[in-house]
Amino acid sequence: MKLFSGTAHLKLAQEVAQLLHVSLGKAEIVRFDDSEVKVTIQEDVKNQLCVVIQPTCNPTDQNLMELLLICDALKRSEAQKIVAVIPLFGYARQNAQHRPGECVSLHVVVTFLEAVGFNEVYTFDLHEEASSGIFSVPFQNLTVFSEAAPVVKKYLGDTIQNESIVIVTPDQEGIERARNFGESFFGDDSFSTATVNKKRDVDKIHQSEALALYGDVTDKTCIIVDDICTSGGTLIHAAELCLKNGAKRVLSVITHHDFGSGVAQIIQNSVLEAFFTSNTIPLKQADTFEKLHEISIAPVIALFLTKINS
Repeated sequence: MKLFSGTAHLKLAQEVAQLLHVSLGKAEIVRFDDSEVKVTIQEDVKNQLCVVIQPTCNPTDQNLMELLLICDALKRSEAQKIVAVIPLFGYARQNAQHRPGECVSLHVVVTFLEAVGFNEVYTFDLHEEASSGIFSVPFQNLTVFSEAAPVVKKYLGDTIQNESIVIVTPDQEGIERARNFGESFFGDDSFSTATVNKKRDVDKIHQSEALALYGDVTDKTCIIVDDICTSGGTLIHAAELCLKNGAKRVLSVITHHDFGSGVAQIIQNSVLEAFFTSNTIPLKQADTFEKLHEISIAPVIALFLTKINS
């Protein structure tokens, strides 16, 4: 197996390579003054299984194009099988047409990935599990929850009782994701959940309103589970609603910390006690804050790649 990385998150790819006791494949990635990019594979990959680790995070279009060109370069170098590991799948939230005339960007991106030659695609906590049906090549939606659950349990301590914890989803679309985290956290499916009824304004970017909370959170520790945080609005509104309904404390477990400008400080100043997240995308220095706890997904990727290479 040959492991390659784009420029989006070299640190994560290096961590995976170290766990697998392999070196990253040699590739030259050149970006010209007109913003075009050129990829050259600099080692023999003929008849090899080649894995490319590249989140399509901000700048999304740049990182996506880089990923596509890496695949084309590997294909032209006669790689036998090319696998994409896309920790954050850009455009995943644009998976349906909400207004007349809108594109469905996720469908376009999947078409690109398949057309350029990826044989298999893997990601982490895709926005909606049903979106996996768009793929015609093998696809799997991995999760960070197996790594995050024990870290959150350690933070809460051994004295806290399971019955005093409620797993909260900040919108109805995330119920299955919240239950998946709950099963990793508790070890079974017998736990309490609560759901926030959220209304999103489709005419305004990153604006939503938490309308109601369904489930008993009185005197409970609430763990809000979601796939991504960009503006922080959905998360903070949900946390405030939990406390308004009698919760003692609120934590969050968010897979992707895809923060907009100033969002880190907004979360730090919010009612949230702690913000657990993963390193699916690189964490900028400006986005670090006291309440943030980052968990590496490198062990999950390494274990998964070991299985597909066996």
